[in-house]
Amino acid sequence: MEQQSKQPITYRFPAGFWWGSATSATQIEGAANEGGKGKNIWDHWYEQEPHRFFHGVGPEVTSDFYHRYKEDIALMKEIGHNSFRFSISWSRLIPDGAGEVNPEAVRFYNAVIDELLANGIEPFVNVYHFDMPLAMQNMGGWENRQVVNAYARYASLCFRLFGDRVKKWFTHNEPIVPVEGGYLYDFHYPNVVDFRRAVQVAYHTMIAHAKAVAAFRKAAIPGGKIGIILNLTPSYPRSQHPADVKAAHIADLLFNRSFLDPAVKGEYPQDLIELLAEHGFLPVTEAGDRELIKENTIDLLGINYYQPRRVKAKEYMPNPDAPFLPERFFDYYAMPGRKMNPYRGWEIYEKGIYDILINIKENYGNIECFISENGMGVEGEERFRDENGMIHDDYRIEFIREHLKWVHRAIEEGANVKGYHLWTFMDNWSWTNAYKNRYGLVAVDLDNHLKRTIKKSGYWLKTVAENNGF
Repeated sequence: MEQQSKQPITYRFPAGFWWGSATSATQIEGAANEGGKGKNIWDHWYEQEPHRFFHGVGPEVTSDFYHRYKEDIALMKEIGHNSFRFSISWSRLIPDGAGEVNPEAVRFYNAVIDELLANGIEPFVNVYHFDMPLAMQNMGGWENRQVVNAYARYASLCFRLFGDRVKKWFTHNEPIVPVEGGYLYDFHYPNVVDFRRAVQVAYHTMIAHAKAVAAFRKAAIPGGKIGIILNLTPSYPRSQHPADVKAAHIADLLFNRSFLDPAVKGEYPQDLIELLAEHGFLPVTEAGDRELIKENTIDLLGINYYQPRRVKAKEYMPNPDAPFLPERFFDYYAMPGRKMNPYRGWEIYEKGIYDILINIKENYGNIECFISENGMGVEGEERFRDENGMIHDDYRIEFIREHLKWVHRAIEEGANVKGYHLWTFMDNWSWTNAYKNRYGLVAVDLDNHLKRTIKKSGYWLKTVAENNGF
């Protein structure tokens, strides 16, 4: 490993660049039924339909960060992290989502934050990551304004409890995903397929976000910044034919700009409003909503990037009896000769990360941003384990390095990028995929008491962080 640090630095990053990783509460904490935690939708769905989870593995233990956070944070320090994003579990902090605060949760999150700071790692805290408390979902989840208000109260409690030490806050991670999974494509609970309800959920999520930003401003945390984490998947048209270009524009409106524009600019794109109005799908709004969104824009944008979205004009007329879905406006397009991650079925297109950053620079006031997730999931990584137990994940090193080259180029061209967080620190439980694909810099051996072992990529990223470049 020593040789690497002696090489000259070709790609140097700005001073104080954030090197680290990201994860979420449900995916690493475990202790699903311990410490006074209430049930969330994942605990419930797993009880109802365990067969829908890879190998029937649910969220009750995952990587057991709840009990092993000290050991894990020591490993973060060892591999060069200066920052780490995790989420607070709403149902752990407030078991029924709206009532009493759970003191055991406060103790746990205080201990995690203090341990990170003691190891020179800045905590980046996300308030919501796909894990609606079951009591709140039973009231309708994001369809219900009461739940929106309960979330705003929960966020403001987080700021009050932890804001003395946590300065980087995020309201939501990938808010489009619960919309897609829960209300369009049946891969998250509550498994609804209904475009009208999906639009309402997306809208209320942004109202919840704006209310949390307002609560954050009121909390007046010294040096504090608040943002949102969006998976800004660029939409590329198959060709420059007007029909293909229009298809890509609509995909961009629905999946990216429906959250990006209100979060950064404080208003929805006019053509999105017109599109929804034309088809009779405008959400139900309340007086004062427009001002709420306008006045509560973000300080910091987290950008998650894994793969591009490639689309073309529809080949055939949609079935008039089928559910109304975004694919009414476009078809997906598999570009010939594309590079693939065969395990995830995702295209690898490194330049996409640059295209996003330049778009943010040119069209969103060059707002302060960072890469909050980027990563590669691979099945069966044990194949690459050497006699000393280390996994040689050279494919992950190449993936990170090639994306970082494009991030570096965007910075050279003036993009306001402050950091790079990999998904993820250690192999974690990945929703319905459970432990099928591994993403971590640190391996977690499910057959050997969840033993942690740093992968080759972990040591590689350590040298990058130490040199602030490669």
